[in-house]
Amino acid sequence: MSQVMDDTPQEITSLVGREVYSNNGVFVGEVEDLRLNVDGEAVTGLALGQLNTELFTDTARGTQGVIVPYRWVRAVGDVILINDVVERVKQPDEEEQEVVA
Repeated sequence: MSQVMDDTPQEITSLVGREVYSNNGVFVGEVEDLRLNVDGEAVTGLALGQLNTELFTDTARGTQGVIVPYRWVRAVGDVILINDVVERVKQPDEEEQEVVA
């Protein structure tokens, strides 16, 4: 459950281009950039592109991306794992219908 955070610049820039998945294994997107708090010297968000269109149909259209808070990051390795909260952003009505059906 601990977040993996490394303050070395080389490690931070190496996050760009990594694929992001929920901790349930659902592809979310790819890191295109980082949001930084320069004063606090910390990464505060991941700017994602190449989004999973099933998760972000209404949120991001065309070439837009999304920024996920870095506090959602669960682990960083070959890929980045984030909390499954991003999956719950997708239309809750659909999920309710699937449970009832």
